[in-house]
Amino acid sequence: MTTRPLLLVGAGGLAREVLAAVRAANSVRPQWTVLGFVDDNPARYGTRIDDVPVLGPSDLVADHPDAAVVICTASTRDQASRRRISARLAIPADRYATVIHPSTSIAPGTDIGAGSVLLAFVAVTAPQAIGAHVVVMPHTTITHDDEIADHVTFAARVALAGGVSVGEAAYLGSGALVREGLSIGAGALIGMGAVVLDHVPPFEVWAGTPARRLRTLNPTNHVTARTI
Repeated sequence: MTTRPLLLVGAGGLAREVLAAVRAANSVRPQWTVLGFVDDNPARYGTRIDDVPVLGPSDLVADHPDAAVVICTASTRDQASRRRISARLAIPADRYATVIHPSTSIAPGTDIGAGSVLLAFVAVTAPQAIGAHVVVMPHTTITHDDEIADHVTFAARVALAGGVSVGEAAYLGSGALVREGLSIGAGALIGMGAVVLDHVPPFEVWAGTPARRLRTLNPTNHVTARTI
């Protein structure tokens, strides 16, 4: 069976998790041949991570026009990193790989955007749309009628009740619970273990049980140019 070359953008912890998911998916149905990681930290060039080389900077994506690409960055300190990197790479959407671990449970009819990653034991319980470049970490549950915008990050064991809307580049910390019918604004940050019982406005940090507003983030941090 023919496989497609694949480049992983970023070489941190999430990139290792995505590589493991790619290998798990390949064990069921061979899809990709991993060429290596690309990362803008020169200290990583020429090293190997989980037996895969770090080839050089992310601009090398242009040197491999036939390769699929997946952006493997996520941080509470840089929530919009995937949006920024995809804008800088400026490659067509059909070049982005959508990586789904074989242990996931995805309702038939679910539309998952280009470049998104769903790790082990994620459950999507009813057909819905999940945006592009979304990262869903292990044991997260997304239920009926939720709306997930582009570049959202779900840390492990997040649970959304039905009818929840999550705005672009929001970050939901590990174990966060969101009650039905609520909205999480674009660029919002939800703390670990938070129990969200009210709407969260854009660019606000909420944490606690029940979750309360802690502070407002600077929206310009979501567009400031940085390296990976």
